Amino acid sequence: MRALATACLLAVSVLPLGAQPEGWTRPFPAHRVVGNLYAVGTYDLGVFLVTSEAGHILINTALEDSTTSIRDNIESLGFRLEDIKILLTMQAHWDHTAALAEIKQIAGAEMWATAGDAPVLEDGGFSDPHFGGRVSFQPVAVDRVLSDGEVIELGSTRLTVIETPGHTAGSSSYSMTVREDDREFRVVIANMGTINRGKKLVVDPTYPGVAEDFAKTFRRQKAMQIDIWVSAHGSQYGLHEKYHPGQAYDPDTFVDPEGFLAAVERLESLYLRQLEEERR
Repeated sequence: MRALATACLLAVSVLPLGAQPEGWTRPFPAHRVVGNLYAVGTYDLGVFLVTSEAGHILINTALEDSTTSIRDNIESLGFRLEDIKILLTMQAHWDHTAALAEIKQIAGAEMWATAGDAPVLEDGGFSDPHFGGRVSFQPVAVDRVLSDGEVIELGSTRLTVIETPGHTAGSSSYSMTVREDDREFRVVIANMGTINRGKKLVVDPTYPGVAEDFAKTFRRQKAMQIDIWVSAHGSQYGLHEKYHPGQAYDPDTFVDPEGFLAAVERLESLYLRQLEEERR
């Protein structure tokens, strides 16, 4: 996979994919979600830091030039970017992956990814079945391939990998249990089943099995027992309705099991509607 990434870089430059929504680049203060889970991304792009006494896990980045803002947000919380040990992503799309290679080099971290997304990360998006054909972010070497149900351990932190494909073939979510003031919170960092414009499900599908992947994701997410959820975009989990800069920390701020189920069911209805339209 690494040889393919090199070949792709020789063939085509890294290119942005069209205009960027203002919320993707707009700074937003870092804040504690619950326990050792922190949000360190932009106004709309979800980047999450999971801390431990043995180093930290960073889930996602934002755009190509987001390393500085991620570093600043991490440092504002009293942590260091150089202490990141593991890099994860929820989906191998350029708006969530473009600074992974740079942060990997700076921190000496390892990149871990699912089998479905690892090749796309290693060739910089070239092999992405929907947005591919050109390199859209700096390729990043994958050090470990994750499987569904695998538990990622770092210090006392435990994250469980939940494959939630469809948005990309290797989209993944992560669950954890957080204890706070003698209470336990079931937390999921959830990749949602959104369907990008132009994606095909059953008629000339974007990739084989994509419709079944989405169905699997909706089924799994509706069965989840959760208290708190965040996702790849702040707009997906109601970040700005739940939290305002400077707001005092409260572990109940992001408690929203009903909102999660409603979001999943809304996306599933859009999926079912597209299936019906494609089959006409």
